[in-house]
Amino acid sequence: MEFLATGGRQLRGELRVPGDKSISHRSIMLGSLAEGTTHVSGFLEGEDSLATLAAFRAMGVEIDGPNDGRVEIRGVGMHGLKAPDAPLYLGNSGTSMRLLAGLMAGQAFDVTMTGDESLSRRPMGRVADPLRTMGAKIDTADAGRPPLTVYGGASLKGIEYVMPMASAQVKSSLLLAGLYADGKTTVTEPAPTRDHTERMLRGFGYDVYVDGATVSLKGGGTLKATNVDVPADISSSAFFLVAGCIAHDSEIVLQNVGINPTRIGVINILREMGGDIQLENERETGGEPVADLRVRSSNLRGIEIPIDQVPLAIDEFPVLFVAAACAEGVTVLRGAEELRVKESDRIDAMAKGFDVLGIENEPFEDGIRIVGGNFGGGTVDSLGDHRIAMSFAVASLRAAAPIRIRDCANVATSFPSFLELANKVGLRVTAE
Repeated sequence: MEFLATGGRQLRGELRVPGDKSISHRSIMLGSLAEGTTHVSGFLEGEDSLATLAAFRAMGVEIDGPNDGRVEIRGVGMHGLKAPDAPLYLGNSGTSMRLLAGLMAGQAFDVTMTGDESLSRRPMGRVADPLRTMGAKIDTADAGRPPLTVYGGASLKGIEYVMPMASAQVKSSLLLAGLYADGKTTVTEPAPTRDHTERMLRGFGYDVYVDGATVSLKGGGTLKATNVDVPADISSSAFFLVAGCIAHDSEIVLQNVGINPTRIGVINILREMGGDIQLENERETGGEPVADLRVRSSNLRGIEIPIDQVPLAIDEFPVLFVAAACAEGVTVLRGAEELRVKESDRIDAMAKGFDVLGIENEPFEDGIRIVGGNFGGGTVDSLGDHRIAMSFAVASLRAAAPIRIRDCANVATSFPSFLELANKVGLRVTAE
């Protein structure tokens, strides 16, 4: 599938983007292991979250839905999962595979996890190695890549782990293994990352201790069913935050967006660039802070992106690069080598697309330099990466000619209603 993005002029309206993917994944995982029935609303019905849901169904959990974002999970308790009849196929979802690696390490049965071509290239040694230190038995393919086989019956021991890189997926995987470990599991991160796992564990009645950059829990507890209201995904909102900033004479409101402090790098960075973004109706739901975000046309300026914001915006950088291309002056990102091992090499993918559009840029191993200015259209390749595809669709708002974007089918993994919502507020994007 290809997108043809012909821009649009004024953006206007209110919209609610789909539910947060990170929280949707975790609601299925913890709801399945809880005692009692968990009710979820706002669940993201994208392929990644549905892959997690299918995996737990395959392990014997009764799950109704999703119906209009509502899911009912009849939990089986910490030790109630059953061996699946076949390998668990997790599609494109790195979150599913890395978090499940930790959970599966504490089960009594063997399980193999596979994924699509993109997931099969992504590094899993970063979770497999520390899990092995805890006593897990895990096999990977060459260079620590999928498929992953986790062998049951391992005796796990809590460890103190200082993470070499900031990664919420690694942190979460070790904490989930720690539920089954003897003693205390402690993880210290070099920079803050999203803390949805810690918040949701507490929501399910499990004690989690946080002291600065260190989080710990003791094994052997239980999870109690609860209700989870999933806020709108800030990563999906990011496309409209940038669109609202770069489109002329525009104002849009994004409703009920999760503003977890470990996720708001995109807001902080856009504001530092001069973005006019207001937080309204701030409140809390299910332990997660939410707000309505009002964004207006802005005169953006290039900046050096603060290093402390990089982990807080790691998934939003493709569209932030588009903001930089529309800003006055030069924007420089460093310290973001993680972008090279996402669904695509996101630095390389954006740089090559910018070359086609005539946007001056210089990629580095750990970032990129982007010179803002006028640019044209052309045909770019998303490399099957949903965030690259949507970012170039947003770029069409300021392009002098249409942008054709190749290989866009994976937009359904994270944001199935992107085209509908984009066109509703005035972007002009069609699928071909």
